[in-house]
Amino acid sequence: MMTLPTAVRQVYSRYFEFSGRSSRPEFWWFALFNVIAGVVLGIIDAQVLGFTMSGPVHPLSNLYGLASFIPGLAVSVRRLHDTDRTGWWLLLGLIPVIGIIVLIVFWTKPGTPGPNRFGDEWLNG
Repeated sequence: MMTLPTAVRQVYSRYFEFSGRSSRPEFWWFALFNVIAGVVLGIIDAQVLGFTMSGPVHPLSNLYGLASFIPGLAVSVRRLHDTDRTGWWLLLGLIPVIGIIVLIVFWTKPGTPGPNRFGDEWLNG
């Protein structure tokens, strides 16, 4: 059974790895971690550091977003690989509303059982 710390550790240990596959739990636990980290850092930016939520400067949130951008992109590509799609499908996210809906559907689909063109099935608990 995949847990939040395990998923986050796996994603960050594969920081620049765009090849291979990632399971649904790995992808969604990392997504949940990013939401929680964003909320907590936003609160710290606003309450402790005194930056307003409406302003463009949120130093901790921005630094975390910068640090997690590449691993988030990589796990998204690997998740698409698990469903036997290329990472180029991420470009759908550039289409307002419909693009992200299609990507969410892809990310929620079960992975291809057994090997596919992107490698062996990723078994991570």
